[in-house]
Amino acid sequence: MILFFNDETSLALNMKYEKEINRLSLEIKECRDSAAYYRRQREAILHDSQDLEHLARERFHMQRPNEDVYILK
Repeated sequence: MILFFNDETSLALNMKYEKEINRLSLEIKECRDSAAYYRRQREAILHDSQDLEHLARERFHMQRPNEDVYILK
């Protein structure tokens, strides 16, 4: 009975903390995935000039003379 009514160890409080832990764990996973993506993109840019050119043209809406560019939103 003490476990159910004690404010410091109540079952409802424990469930609330468990939900928050799960939410924060998902947020950490998303941040790690995002960081890994940007790390890979950075490495590709540093080591390959074609990737750098591709990213620059994509970001600044530039095109080569023989290309058609379509911007989708």
